[in-house]
Amino acid sequence: MRFSVPHDHPCLDGHFPGRPLVPGVVLLERVLEAVETAHGPRGALGVPQVKFVQPLLPDEEAEVVVEGQAPRWRFQVLRGTTLLASGVLEEGDGG
Repeated sequence: MRFSVPHDHPCLDGHFPGRPLVPGVVLLERVLEAVETAHGPRGALGVPQVKFVQPLLPDEEAEVVVEGQAPRWRFQVLRGTTLLASGVLEEGDGG
């Protein structure tokens, strides 16, 4: 699933003044959307493992790649071939 966050999105206010970055929670929302698009609505999901490697800037296009099936998925968020974030999403409380 490809996405971008527009430069005027409210999540960017104060994150950070002078050099806005897309917050990690927004990346995780897109990961959840990708899982639900592929596998239908889910109940409670946990993120027992996530690593943010590079920032995503406003208006940059990124892609969520998800592998696996319920109850556990591995994901990557990429900007082209550059890894931005990776981790695991699990059904239940993630722990």
